[in-house]
Amino acid sequence: MDFKRKSWILAAFFLVYVSRKACCVQGASKKSPYDAAITHYEMLSPSPSGNERAFCQARGACQGKTLVCPDQCKVRKPVKNKKQKGCFIDCSSKCEVTCKFRRPNCNGYGSLCYDPRFVGGDGVMFYFHGARGGNFAIVSDDNLQINAHFIGSRPQGRTRDFTWVQALSIMFDTHTLVIAAKRVTKWDDNLDALTVKWDGQTVDGVLTDGDAEWRANGGEREVVVERTDDTNTVRVQVANLVELNIKVRPIGKEENRAHNYQLPENDAFAHLETQFRFFNLTDLVEGVLGKTYRPDYVSPVKIGVPMPMMGGEDKYQTPSLYSPLCNACRFQPLSGTATT
Repeated sequence: MDFKRKSWILAAFFLVYVSRKACCVQGASKKSPYDAAITHYEMLSPSPSGNERAFCQARGACQGKTLVCPDQCKVRKPVKNKKQKGCFIDCSSKCEVTCKFRRPNCNGYGSLCYDPRFVGGDGVMFYFHGARGGNFAIVSDDNLQINAHFIGSRPQGRTRDFTWVQALSIMFDTHTLVIAAKRVTKWDDNLDALTVKWDGQTVDGVLTDGDAEWRANGGEREVVVERTDDTNTVRVQVANLVELNIKVRPIGKEENRAHNYQLPENDAFAHLETQFRFFNLTDLVEGVLGKTYRPDYVSPVKIGVPMPMMGGEDKYQTPSLYSPLCNACRFQPLSGTATT
């Protein structure tokens, strides 16, 4: 009798074990909410030495690890009395912590620089021509759209434009924030060539106030534009949506000569260099850059060639810098969104 009872008990344990294993295997096939790994982490309290710490929640090699910002990321020379320290956290398979230089890193994830060259959320570099005078959706998601306005030129005998990004419009909820480079005849590093508009109104003094910081909106979607250098460099934050490090720069004479841009003498072609960090993107995010953050995204560009090209102008062109409309756009603005 005891033998039979033990047999039944062992059989019951075996069935429970098999059931749990099947459940686990089935559960593993489901998509984790943390597939977009880079920005899925929880900030912890700083270490005893004051270093920032983050607990990675993403699936993969970094899941469950605590990343600590190293000592060398503490900047000992603050700008405008602002404490500058900390790191960019990457909880993907890279499991990497890099210092915040508070300027765009044109070789880093989510960068948009040069004419124009992107590095996607997957780490793959590509070029996107766009068109001079055109506007294109860089990111389009349920709660966020970022459009870029392109400037450029087409020298005689060339079949395509040389293009650069002159302005970005960030649309969310009922608001529109625009960061743009002014048209500059002759470049001077000591003069600001950057403008900010909030819901259609130019923000005066945002780059010259003693506090070197401008805030709006408050609450969950607080917006901060913060100077990170004396001129032409800012950090922009829209809470829980996006962070941008932006620098305005010109096309210099040597650069113009080396690339044979043939730009006119009366235009420095001031444009933006930008690096993005996104928060809470959905798995169906769209846009020239946005789609590279999809969990299942596989880049179609040719790896290893000098200028891997990404098409999609027809999918992502918008009627204006302020328009959320394109063939592949997802963003649905709330009524009252500023459009000028």
